[in-house]
Amino acid sequence: MMKHFTPRGLSSDAPSGFPTVRMRRLRYNARLRELVREVRLSPASLVQPLFVRGGRGLRQEIGSMPGVFQWSVDLLGDEVARLAELGLGGVILFGIPDQKDATGSAACADDGIIQQALRAAKRAAPQMLLVSDVCFCEYTDHGHCGVLDGRQPPDVDNDATLELLAQQAVTHAQAGADLIAPSGMIDGMVGAIRRGLDAAGFTRLPIMSYAAKFASAFYGPFRDAAESTPQFGDRRTYQMDPASPVGQALREVELDLAEGADIIMVKPALAYLDVLAAVRQRFAGVPLAAYNVSGEYSMIKAAAARGWLDERRTVLESLTAIQRAGAGIILTYWAQDVAAWLKDSSA
Repeated sequence: MMKHFTPRGLSSDAPSGFPTVRMRRLRYNARLRELVREVRLSPASLVQPLFVRGGRGLRQEIGSMPGVFQWSVDLLGDEVARLAELGLGGVILFGIPDQKDATGSAACADDGIIQQALRAAKRAAPQMLLVSDVCFCEYTDHGHCGVLDGRQPPDVDNDATLELLAQQAVTHAQAGADLIAPSGMIDGMVGAIRRGLDAAGFTRLPIMSYAAKFASAFYGPFRDAAESTPQFGDRRTYQMDPASPVGQALREVELDLAEGADIIMVKPALAYLDVLAAVRQRFAGVPLAAYNVSGEYSMIKAAAARGWLDERRTVLESLTAIQRAGAGIILTYWAQDVAAWLKDSSA
């Protein structure tokens, strides 16, 4: 005799076995869909990257990143004040110096481009959270994230770079940074920066480490924006291999936390949602950020310009996916647009 299987959620006495559980019941009404959502984007969780350079009266659009600009310091303050009014969680500053050299000395100067930018932004919008990227790729004439070791082929000298990273971080703290964000993937960088900040009296200043940063093809437009393309080779000896097992990313995060990181980051975001989810599960009590990087931005911008994608819907879906994977903080070039869209949808 044939046995009849009754799946979970089906009533054996219902006509034709029709389901008593209808998943669509929660989807017919727009207000109900909104009510049962558990992932909710908020401007307060978004950080807007800004690029700063020397000169005056400059607002130069970046060719590979439509809608993103390089700002001169004299215009930066007004821009940060405008972003503050949108309720964003913060801005992160990247500098393009007038002069570059082998050691990136301009990165540690009291009057360096980021140091000037931090002071200007703090004056204009004291309520805005100012995040400063700490690295050397924008400041070295070779485009790598630290001093070179003199070998052939040359590579970044890990330990010689640590003291310089600490010096750079201290000058950012003195200029008004609210959060230090080292991005070079140099072994021991968080510990060196923590010791440097503490010794200079900045024991309360937190560190957001680019803990799992991959050597990604999605960084191309950023290198145009920050004028930081390596003059030789690439950064695969210090950034993570995209094919690395998730466990290696977890180990990187664990080491940075042990050195004193307060917030951890995964970069890029969309191609590494599995890493984000694994980090969130393993380190549930630690604030987790993700960087929605330049290539992710430019791809959607290009497709939207050709009418292939609806920009607004695609962006909101992408950022929702990043948040659903576990990121409570999202660095994205769409931060200001999303803040406006969310305000418009709630009106």
